[in-house]
Amino acid sequence: MTPILTTLAPGLLEAGSRLIDRLVPDPAEREKARLALLQADGQLALQEMQVSLSAILAEANSADPWTSRARPTFLYVIYGVILLCVMGAIIGIWWPTHVFQAAENLNKLLGAVPESLWWLFGAGYLGYTGARSFDKWRGPVR
Repeated sequence: MTPILTTLAPGLLEAGSRLIDRLVPDPAEREKARLALLQADGQLALQEMQVSLSAILAEANSADPWTSRARPTFLYVIYGVILLCVMGAIIGIWWPTHVFQAAENLNKLLGAVPESLWWLFGAGYLGYTGARSFDKWRGPVR
């Protein structure tokens, strides 16, 4: 389905309904025409959903493990970081100086990474997710 059709579909439904009211004088025929218009709109919505689901399923069923696991792996890393922070807070009860030293070391390590590399990572990650979202929205290329 073309993106322009998806964008115009709600307006087309309303315009078609108005045209039917003006052009079809018989009430029974008018209702049949409205029903046909609603069915066409439902088919359009169904096709749009099928295209979206096919892109998601194609990515999930990919033979390349990174294609289907990249985002979950990133989340697992973040979960690990959160878990380490919680564990560090608990360990800090008994060894506060060690935990403060570890936090200071980590701060220095992350601070040693040039700011331009953080921007590059952010732009690359946002670009990747934006491109993937656009591909899913656009649907399969024919």
